[in-house]
Amino acid sequence: MVSRKKLVGSIFILILMLLAFSSGCRKTKDNNSKESSGEVRADGSSTVYPITEAVAEEFQKENPDVRVTVGTSGTGGGFKKFVAGEIDINDASRPIKDEEKQKAEENKIEYVDFKVAFDGITIAVNPENDWAKDITVDELKKTWEPESKVTKWSDIRTNWPDEKIILFGPDTDSGTFDFFTEKIVGEEGSSRSEYTASADDNVLVEGVSGEKYSLGYFGYAYYKENKDKLKFLKVNGVAPGVDTILKGTYQPLSRPVFIYVNKESLKREELSAFVKFYLENASSLVKDVGYIPVPESDYQEQLEKLEELIKE
Repeated sequence: MVSRKKLVGSIFILILMLLAFSSGCRKTKDNNSKESSGEVRADGSSTVYPITEAVAEEFQKENPDVRVTVGTSGTGGGFKKFVAGEIDINDASRPIKDEEKQKAEENKIEYVDFKVAFDGITIAVNPENDWAKDITVDELKKTWEPESKVTKWSDIRTNWPDEKIILFGPDTDSGTFDFFTEKIVGEEGSSRSEYTASADDNVLVEGVSGEKYSLGYFGYAYYKENKDKLKFLKVNGVAPGVDTILKGTYQPLSRPVFIYVNKESLKREELSAFVKFYLENASSLVKDVGYIPVPESDYQEQLEKLEELIKE
C-alpha cells in the first residue's frame, strides 16, 4: 500500500509538472502571435480627432494588445508635447510652424507628416436664425478682427436683428483658430477676444445650438454630425460640402489636415503598424466621420514613403 506521505509527494510533483506545461504553452502562444502589443500616443487637433479616434477603434479590434490613446489638446498644444518627445503622433489642422520646427530640432525630434483628409471650416448659426443665409469674407473679418465694433447682428447688416451676437470659436492653441484668423482676418492669431473659446469642438457645437443669436466656426465634420441642430452660412455665396471642399471652390476656408509622426517611434512595431493601418483605411474612415479623403493615389504614395522609412 502506498504511504500517505508518498501519495502527497506524488500529487505535489504532478501539480508542478502541470503548471510548467501550462506556462510553456502560454509562452509558445505569445511567441507565435502576429498581433502587435504596446502603446500608441496621439494628441493634438480636435478637428482631426474624429479621424484618428475612428482609426484607433478599428486598429484595436485587430490588435487588442495595443493601447491607443488619442487626446485633444489642439494643434498647438499637441505640437508642444510632440516636439518634446512626449507623444508619437500629433493630429494637426495646419502645417507645423517655424518655431515648432526649431524646438523639434533642439530636442532632436525628427518627424514625417502625412496628409490624411480635407476639411472646410464651417460658419454655423442656430437653426432658429431665419435672417442669415450667407456671409462674406469681409463681413467675417469685420466681426472677428481685433477691436471689432460688431456687438449686434445689425452691425454686420443693417437689416439683420438689433440683437446681441453671441460668438463661439476655437481657443488659441487650435490649428483651426490659426487658419481662420490668417485667411479671414489676414494675420494668424489676430482675433477679437470677446467670444466663448474652447479646444473642444463639441462645446462649440453645443454653444451655437443653444443660443438663437449665436455664430461660431469649427470643422465641417462637427457640422455634419450635428446638422439637425445647426445651420451653416454660405461664404461668399458658396456652401461647405464634399464637392466644394475637394474642388477648392469653398474658399478661403478649405484646407488639408495632417498627422505628424515621430520617426524614432516608427522603429516600434506597434507604431509603424498603426500608421500603416491609418493610411490603408483612411479613405473609408474619413468619409465615415464626415471629412473628405485625399485622392487614393496620394494615400498610396504616402504608404510607399512609410515603407521606406520603416526600412531605414
